[in-house]
Amino acid sequence: MAERSPAAPRFAYKASRLKPLRAFCQVARLGSVSRAAEALYLSQPAVTLQLQALERELGVRLLERTGRRLLPTREGEVLYALARPLVEGIDGLGASFHEQLRGLDAGELDIAAGSSTILYLLPGLVEAFRERHPDVRLRLHNVTGAGGLDLLRSDAVDFAVGSMLEVPADLDYAPVYNFEPMLIAPPGHPLADKPELRLQDLSPYGLILPPQRLTTYRLVDLVFQRNQVPYTVALEVGGWEVIKQYVAMGMGISIVTAICLTEADRARLAVRSLSAYFPSRSYGVVMRKGKYLSPQARAFVALIRPDLFAPRDHDQSGHSAR
Repeated sequence: MAERSPAAPRFAYKASRLKPLRAFCQVARLGSVSRAAEALYLSQPAVTLQLQALERELGVRLLERTGRRLLPTREGEVLYALARPLVEGIDGLGASFHEQLRGLDAGELDIAAGSSTILYLLPGLVEAFRERHPDVRLRLHNVTGAGGLDLLRSDAVDFAVGSMLEVPADLDYAPVYNFEPMLIAPPGHPLADKPELRLQDLSPYGLILPPQRLTTYRLVDLVFQRNQVPYTVALEVGGWEVIKQYVAMGMGISIVTAICLTEADRARLAVRSLSAYFPSRSYGVVMRKGKYLSPQARAFVALIRPDLFAPRDHDQSGHSAR
């Protein structure tokens, strides 16, 4: 005699788990089948069937009458704690979805960045973002160093765009762009056409550098010290535009990152690569670990690095492909 296959389990009333869970949550909340039926626009017998189906499926009693109210049993309390966020999430899915869509075209976005990033890297990105999301109020916070980190850690900004040499443990840094270190000198300078440019060749000429508190100054000093090459700082001044102007006027030479050099600059200055001695500088997105990014923040980051929020590919074994 052929062995009978086990009967398929009978689940919720009319083959839906959501309906019995929704009915149970309403009864647990309101304490009455009749009030739950009114809230769900169902008949009382329909709600009763939903509850009976759920109790059959789980094999426990979920509700008990205390006076005129129906209250969850101990097992019912456990189920209510589990089911309520699920039911509310499903019931609110449509509204949440449309709210998220509206969030792409409205709201506020705060980005921290240094002067060079705001001046040279962000204009095209800001223009593209404004075209796509004209209703978002965008604020660029011009900060440097510790000031930007403070804004990130206090959630005063959504994220930062800039360069980081050392990444603190509480932050994530996703580099996107790389820029070479460049020597700039006035036209006709002895270093402009020197066939082989060595670090020692810069030693006789005064450097125009940003203030000592900034990363660029510290990096220049580190490279010269490691190579045991003396150097002289002729002038400290903030802002790449000022530095380029002073170099063009013949007040000294400078070491800059290629991010700040435009076609017009290359026409009025002598520009030479120093990649043999100085590291390239990366620029990218800096975020506080664990921070939730708003839809408008994610939209801006996607312009910089489209793959940052893309789901990873998985191989057939279920492991992420690297």
